[in-house]
Amino acid sequence: MKKLLTFAMLVTFFVTSAFTANKNATIYDENDIVDLAVQTDFLSTLVAAVQAGDLVDVLKGDGPFTVFAPTNEAFAKLPAGTVENLLKPENKQMLVSVLTYHVVPGKVYAKDLKDGMKAKTAQGAEITITLKDGKAMVNDATVSTADIEASNGVVHVIDAVILPPM
Repeated sequence: MKKLLTFAMLVTFFVTSAFTANKNATIYDENDIVDLAVQTDFLSTLVAAVQAGDLVDVLKGDGPFTVFAPTNEAFAKLPAGTVENLLKPENKQMLVSVLTYHVVPGKVYAKDLKDGMKAKTAQGAEITITLKDGKAMVNDATVSTADIEASNGVVHVIDAVILPPM
């Protein structure tokens, strides 16, 4: 469970910085979710969080995983000091919880999303999908880029960090 949570968090952080907007599926078969995120500048905060949460090995695992990856701008929307606080070693458990809330086991593509759909995350709680005005939302985050396929899963870039219920 810890490895799955770690993987989920890593995927979430890496996806945000490794991809650019693309309305069609993009396939990076030779790169796993972590490798893709590391190569993407706008996911650097996610990558740092995945590393701090020791989730890199999990997210490099076989999967498959679906990661809803928040961008650097999404992390910047959090209250001042939140990211820095989550990255502290004493808050690792909370960081892992937040990161794994962005990961769903299996591959879920945009075409599979239904309005009102619920999906259980690697963290254990559910997320809710809403379809509105031609856009998919995960809780309160809008999917800006969908269906970025990696060797071990699929990534959807989102514009906000989603937080698990406390």
